[in-house]
Amino acid sequence: MSTFDDRENAFENKYAHDSQMQFKAEARRNKLLGLWAADLMGKSGDDADAYAREVIKADFEEAGDEDVYRKVSGDLGDLADESTIRSKMIALMAEAKAQVMSEVKD
Repeated sequence: MSTFDDRENAFENKYAHDSQMQFKAEARRNKLLGLWAADLMGKSGDDADAYAREVIKADFEEAGDEDVYRKVSGDLGDLADESTIRSKMIALMAEAKAQVMSEVKD
């Protein structure tokens, strides 16, 4: 019976690890997106960092990415259209996952 218990524990640990890595990647993506949007709005330094934190916090409003999209889209207005923002979100997610994975290896 212990072999089955060991396998169950291994699967649970892997699921917990994968969930944690996904959360970190999404938070990193949101930070990068916030910095990108802040740059488009002419913010820099502490103002850009503060805006990036606002974008990260926006992700806790509901499940999925729509809350983040609405936040950034609403703040950018005419500075970027929907396809530009969504494309940037996809590209930055790939970048964020790579960054998180490289931190794990270090």
